Amino acid sequence: MDKFRENLIHLHHCRGIGWKSIYKILQHDSSLSQIYKYPPSLYEKILSLSKNQLTIFLKDLHSLSIQSMLKQYSDNNVGIITIFDQEYPRLLKQIYDPPWVIYTLGDKSLLNSKKLLSVVGSRTPSSTSLQSMKKVLEPLIKQNWVLVSGLARGIDTMGHQLAIRNNGKTIAVIAGGLHHIYPHENKELATTITQNHILISEYPPSTKPEKWQFPMRNRIISGLTQGTLVVEAKEKSGSLITADQALNQGREVFAIPGSILEPSCVGTNKLIQSGAKLVLTSEDILSEFHTFE
Repeated sequence: MDKFRENLIHLHHCRGIGWKSIYKILQHDSSLSQIYKYPPSLYEKILSLSKNQLTIFLKDLHSLSIQSMLKQYSDNNVGIITIFDQEYPRLLKQIYDPPWVIYTLGDKSLLNSKKLLSVVGSRTPSSTSLQSMKKVLEPLIKQNWVLVSGLARGIDTMGHQLAIRNNGKTIAVIAGGLHHIYPHENKELATTITQNHILISEYPPSTKPEKWQFPMRNRIISGLTQGTLVVEAKEKSGSLITADQALNQGREVFAIPGSILEPSCVGTNKLIQSGAKLVLTSEDILSEFHTFE
């Protein structure tokens, strides 16, 4: 591994800093060759950190053994893709704030598949949601569309399982690190995905999931794909955040309409009111992507 790549991964493991701080460090030192030599006063000047954050960052920068971590990842089949690597997902690279580093378990080639569709929705879907998903998604799976979702309860889980049961492929994007699967009841599903599909995270594997990471994860779900399908969503939900991210990224947004009596369909129906494409069959999605046929 070249030194630049190793240093970027080391920075990515340092607590106290985030996406913007790494961006500022790269602006100051594009080769990352001097990061261990800079005095604390320089980091204090170029990074917008509190004293506590700066202290934590400098401690990790000068004490973490990145070589031993990399060996541990290699021994556990954890893949690492930086934004400067050729295998980095090409669509994700186009978003405003693509992850500097992605950690993977599984088949990395899926990340650059030609047909990628995000599927998101309620954690507590209605009784008819699975039938709707089968009608719309099974024909797409048979045409080699890879389904991307977030391993959450409800629609996410159903989307992953639908791809697996129909001999398709799926990508699960999680909040937190690869060694901390959430929710716990999806550990078995996650294991299946690592064996024949791929599980990814922008956080180092030992990172425990926190609430703020879930909206951040949503930008990756939408950013990996040509379009996002919202199956069901309440009026205020993470699925609508994903749809909003997709719009901001210039991607297609689709929604399956639902009963006006179902709370889990209010968000999707309003999404359609706001201009998302109403989906009744797989053709409604395919018609937006002629170039992939």
